[in-house]
Amino acid sequence: MTVDKEKTVVANRTRRLSARNISIAVLVLVVIYALVGFLALPWWLERELPERLQRHLGWQAEIGDVGVNPFVMSVEVLGLDAEDSDGEPVLAFDRLFANLGVWRLVTGTVALQNIELEEPYIRLDLLDDYSVNVARDWLANNPPAEETASDETTSDEPARLQFDRVRVAGGELLFRDFSQESPEEFRVAPLDLALNDLATWPREDTDSNYYLLAVVGTQTIEWEGDLSIAPLYSRGFIKLGGVTHATLQHFLKPYLPYRLHDGRVTLSSDYELQSAEEFLLTTANGQLNIENLGLGLANSDDLLLETDSIRVGEISFGLNSREASSGTVTIDGMNLSLHRDPEGLVNLLKPFQGNTDDEQTDGSAGSNMPFRWTVAGLEVDNSSVSWRDEQPQTEAKLSLTDLNIRVDELSHQLEDPVNYKADATLGGGGHLMFNGQTTPMPFTLEAGITGSDIVLAQFEAYFNEAANLNVRDGRLNVDGNLDLDQQQDPLTGTFSGTGEVASLDLRLGDTEERLIGWQTLRLQPVEYNVAPARLEIGTVTLAGPTVNVVREGDGGYNLQRIVRSTSTEGSAGDSSADDSEPEFIFRIGQVMLEEGAISYTDRTLDPTFTTRFDRLRGSVTGLSNVAPQQGKVSVQGRAGDVASMTLDGSLAALGTDDTSELRLSMENLSLPMLSPYFGRYLGYGVDSGKLNLDLDYKFSGSTIDAGNTVVLDRLELGQPVPSDQAVSAPVKLGLALLRDSDGVIDINIPVSGDLESPDFSVGQVVMNAFVNLVAKAATSPFSMLGSIVDMAGLSGEDLGRISFEPGQVELAEGENAKLEALGAALNDRPSLVLNIRGAVAPQADARGLRRQRLFDQAGIAETAPPAKRIARLEQAYSNSDNLASLDAFRENVAGEDGELSQAQWEQALVDRLITDIDLPPQALDNLASARGGWLRRQMLENHDVPESQVFLLDPVRDASAKEDGKVTIDFELDAR
Repeated sequence: MTVDKEKTVVANRTRRLSARNISIAVLVLVVIYALVGFLALPWWLERELPERLQRHLGWQAEIGDVGVNPFVMSVEVLGLDAEDSDGEPVLAFDRLFANLGVWRLVTGTVALQNIELEEPYIRLDLLDDYSVNVARDWLANNPPAEETASDETTSDEPARLQFDRVRVAGGELLFRDFSQESPEEFRVAPLDLALNDLATWPREDTDSNYYLLAVVGTQTIEWEGDLSIAPLYSRGFIKLGGVTHATLQHFLKPYLPYRLHDGRVTLSSDYELQSAEEFLLTTANGQLNIENLGLGLANSDDLLLETDSIRVGEISFGLNSREASSGTVTIDGMNLSLHRDPEGLVNLLKPFQGNTDDEQTDGSAGSNMPFRWTVAGLEVDNSSVSWRDEQPQTEAKLSLTDLNIRVDELSHQLEDPVNYKADATLGGGGHLMFNGQTTPMPFTLEAGITGSDIVLAQFEAYFNEAANLNVRDGRLNVDGNLDLDQQQDPLTGTFSGTGEVASLDLRLGDTEERLIGWQTLRLQPVEYNVAPARLEIGTVTLAGPTVNVVREGDGGYNLQRIVRSTSTEGSAGDSSADDSEPEFIFRIGQVMLEEGAISYTDRTLDPTFTTRFDRLRGSVTGLSNVAPQQGKVSVQGRAGDVASMTLDGSLAALGTDDTSELRLSMENLSLPMLSPYFGRYLGYGVDSGKLNLDLDYKFSGSTIDAGNTVVLDRLELGQPVPSDQAVSAPVKLGLALLRDSDGVIDINIPVSGDLESPDFSVGQVVMNAFVNLVAKAATSPFSMLGSIVDMAGLSGEDLGRISFEPGQVELAEGENAKLEALGAALNDRPSLVLNIRGAVAPQADARGLRRQRLFDQAGIAETAPPAKRIARLEQAYSNSDNLASLDAFRENVAGEDGELSQAQWEQALVDRLITDIDLPPQALDNLASARGGWLRRQMLENHDVPESQVFLLDPVRDASAKEDGKVTIDFELDAR
């Protein structure tokens, strides 16, 4: 028993000694652990960390103080400052605290219960090669090691790390971008981060959550939500607030071909991100706000686009479902400034000029599923568009104000119709409204268009491109429907509606004179087809039109200056084209003319000629350029304030060679108003008279065939007018010859020619023909008289002269018919005056007078038989003092052949005997006077010609003698 007790005591003592030894050992170990943790490890970290940063990154670092609590497994670093190899600060913080969860290490989990980083400073540089400064420094100080065979025993599972709590407070991030031409830096301060319960392995019970707040000046980034590392999963909310245009401009510059001048963007969205078997990303409840956007060209300070605000709500996106949608896009206070330069480039499109990159993005890359998108609508309010065009000769400026646009839902289903409506006020006057629907692809458009009180003057610069016209006034109203369809080439479409232009006032660009104008021009209805081009108008009503036609001093017309001259090279067209039908077809049912007026001024005359055609009213029906077509014209009006005027006829298809027939009639036009023309071409003004016209015109293509009946009633010339162009002829005589007994000149002047000939003018041809007719009448009065009066076979040449028997006041045989015809002509033309001048042919009439005396002395009668006359003459010869006997004289006259007729013998006897007869000196003068007086009495007494039309002139001795011996006296015509 004793031995057993002793053994028991020894065993107990041994156990007490072992427990004390173990406690001592543990205490020693704890002390050593504490010394290492509290003293050695901080000392080592203070030296090792800068050395590691120098070795692996090339940074020079200084650490203020390091504290380690080995019992709670925490490390606290105070005051780190690091500079890179260039001596620039790259990393710094005031305090870093990390706490390791010891007890979870036994489960293989490295758990950092608390990480706190206070006042950190980090500098990140994006270099020109798009690398980052930290990665650059690492690669420069850590060359890649040689590849070795992989350890087959290495596990693919990531380390189990867990962060219970991570806090970053008061941080600052300096981001410098050297990747673009102009370096830029962004300072993020403060930078606050809160991260809770983050693990690197999958957990089903809980997820981590985080919160990030970063401030860049006035710009903020807020990011909060849940996060899982394995598998990667995050769900939360992100917001970029107040991002300035300068920030956006820097990052978008490589992709945005414009320059941001102003603006602030706020974007927020819920999101969900997952990476397990496939990558998933969705966003929802997104909001985008852009305030005070200012957008311009990269090299200009002028703003291209300004907006007060752009708001988009309910934005959602699904990467895997390939679907995006948004609420209504609302744009308020937009101002779009468009400008076209002299070369024709529009500022909005200038960034894309010369872009030859034909690469196209395949929207289905990486997936066979088409991308789907939907926009709930578009609303544009209180907006404006300005347009400045420097390409026309005169700069054009147009603007739209109070622009409001509404577009219903838009989507990827481009074939679905989209409803829209828009209205705006034109800056120069007028209002526009559009509404309807459209499909983007294939393009179709249905539009109801209403335009009211649109001031045409604001489009003057474009009118001036084609016409030398200034638009002083004019307002357009239009109401109709436009339908376009591009499902097949070419684009097809129609417009149907009504149009009106009111209060039009057009003037030539270089004058202040009104050229064309009207009160109203109404088109109703209007049908226009795009392809094939066709225009159909039911009724055109033109009320109060006025046209001012002026012939300038150089002979040109003001209307010729409307169309600006353009190059005609190559305008002849393709001769192989089918000419059977025009490319553009038009039809007008009827044109109604109400109270029209045309003013005409001819400044080539002195004084200037001015007249007016007014009270024009009527209609033109059936106008077209497609054959067969038979239109009708019926227009009435007034000319020169007194004359009535009518225009009637038929119109063939315009632009064809079919025949059109027109008749213009004018009655009682006052001739004194035409005095300037008479003065120029005839040398006299007009004192009184009336003009009637009947013009019959036939047009076949450009060929004209016309009859111009001109009736001048009681035309009385006025005072002489000096004119270099006046005809050099007795005009009054010519007109007197053309007048009938009632004082009327009725002539027909045919005209034919080619209207396309630059030298052809209907008016000029008619005037020249009339002047030539007057000149011909004046210079050849009896020829003209013979052509216009029935002279019973007598010519004008016969009528102008009368033949007498030589030595007698007795007309030759058949001459009385001339006096009768001449008397009738004088009675029909009271303004004609016949001047009679008695005359003799000295040789022929002297012989006749001697013969007459011979016959009187021998007692021979002119009516006696030839044998009796010869007998008396032979007796007289025998009683004369002639030396030769009668027989000898006869033999001498008969000659060698001895043959002699009675007439020859009688003539020989007379010629011989009259040589012995002497005439008194006054015998020829008395004969001339007797002839003139006899003719005057014949006209007055036998042909009833008034004395006022017959004048007796001084006798002369210049009459002509014919071969048969007859003496001819010429008459003279004159006008009273």
